[in-house]
Amino acid sequence: MRFLLVEDDLEVARFVIKGLSEAGHAVEHAPDGREGLYRATGEAFDALIVDRMLPGGIDGLTMIETLRRTGSVTPVLILSALAQVDERVRGLKAGGDDYLTKPFAFAELQARLEAILRRGHAKAVETVLRVADLELDLLSREVRRAGRRLDLLPRELRLLEYLMRHAGQVVTRTMLLEAVWDYHFDPQTNVIDVHVSRLRQKIDKGFPRPLLHTIRGAGYSLRPEP
Repeated sequence: MRFLLVEDDLEVARFVIKGLSEAGHAVEHAPDGREGLYRATGEAFDALIVDRMLPGGIDGLTMIETLRRTGSVTPVLILSALAQVDERVRGLKAGGDDYLTKPFAFAELQARLEAILRRGHAKAVETVLRVADLELDLLSREVRRAGRRLDLLPRELRLLEYLMRHAGQVVTRTMLLEAVWDYHFDPQTNVIDVHVSRLRQKIDKGFPRPLLHTIRGAGYSLRPEP
């Protein structure tokens, strides 16, 4: 899953990003409401995590209300230190799908994200990716091929998710570095080759038809055909 976290408290942001990244998700961070609105309207995310009080002239509720007026149905989880009932009601009426008060446990945040993705307008959100007999459940983070469960590490899950979202396309090293490793430069290491090799062993070994192909001089492609 790909989430946008709009949070000005860097300590809270690091806590959320670390937890979601370790769970195999990709997280983008915006430190204020103005940048959050710009990112949320210009990019595709599975869900937004938005702080109630934000700098930059646009607070969390204003950001959410603006998004809803544009027709966005992306699920939104509101974070706030304001725990009063009327504040929670304001958040939900502004277009939030759930409201989590600070401080919070990461397990609860994760459970609430899963819940808002399962209900309501989340029906439009794709929760299972499939390529041939390979399946990735985006909520449970389970991977199966021909019904057999495969155990992948968090980084391998992010790599596989990206490849599956771009199934049939040639994915370059630069694309993988930016999307999976958050590098905007080539560190000149074989980190991608190593992870692709490990992923290929897990999803292709023991199956009659390989899915992960190396395109010489270009990159990689996940597809049933050679």
